[in-house]
Amino acid sequence: MAEAAAITAEQVKHLAELARIAMTDVELERMAGEIDTILSHVARVSEVATDEVPATSHPIPLSNVLREDVVGTSLSAEQALSGAPAQDQGKFLVPQILGEE
Repeated sequence: MAEAAAITAEQVKHLAELARIAMTDVELERMAGEIDTILSHVARVSEVATDEVPATSHPIPLSNVLREDVVGTSLSAEQALSGAPAQDQGKFLVPQILGEE
């Protein structure tokens, strides 16, 4: 694979200006080198990422561990409301918080 052109400090400066990030000349040079290194690593990974290599989002297979839904006994309305500090017409009564009528 042919080596791609290096990222220049001028290109980094342009991106920094678009993002409204103030950078010194030293920072621009250092960032240009770091971005160039990152892009070369991505290019190397792209070389081996072929159709024969399956895409992977996680290094080990994942599976959901869920229990079966089982119908069980539940509280009656009276039992559920028995510990409520306030109730009205068979429902929990709570303070109004949104200022709605």
